[in-house]
Amino acid sequence: MIDAVVFVSVGVSGAVAYQNVYAKSATTQSSVSPKTYSLNENGQTYGSDAYATSPETGPELISAICEDGIEGYVMKKDLDGEQPKTPGEANAIQNSRSPGGRDIPLMT
Repeated sequence: MIDAVVFVSVGVSGAVAYQNVYAKSATTQSSVSPKTYSLNENGQTYGSDAYATSPETGPELISAICEDGIEGYVMKKDLDGEQPKTPGEANAIQNSRSPGGRDIPLMT
């Protein structure tokens, strides 16, 4: 059930509701064991992606907090949004985005 919406704003004058940075190095890759995520009744992995070593190693449902403090999960595919296949598509997607950000459903 979707009870709230997470607002993600990207820009120089807005607050970012969600941000994750993936870093790789020889020292951290060998000393950190891969995160094992729990599975829900639909077979989807869920949890924080704080320990993900790349976008591919995070859970399908990522823990998040809505602007009004409600905790839940966002789908990785919703958070990632449309993925370009060419530089031209990337430019078109960037130019079509609303300056006010976009809404992402939060599952509680």
